[in-house]
Amino acid sequence: MSAIEVVEQFRKLPAAEQHKAFAEIREAIEVADALTPEQVAELDRRLAEFEKNPREGIPWEQVEADLNKRFGWR
Repeated sequence: MSAIEVVEQFRKLPAAEQHKAFAEIREAIEVADALTPEQVAELDRRLAEFEKNPREGIPWEQVEADLNKRFGWR
């Protein structure tokens, strides 16, 4: 089922069911987005490294182009 189809079905629900479904979806997203302590530590390490040597970073445009090429996006 596509996202559009999900939204169409969601709109057919009574308001109470929409609220319940929305709460479930929001909780699922929050759980999926939660970082482990190891991930937080790695991000902190990378940020500190960047702050020490900001000119050694890669511009977002280059990162985006590399990802698009690597994964065949766009």
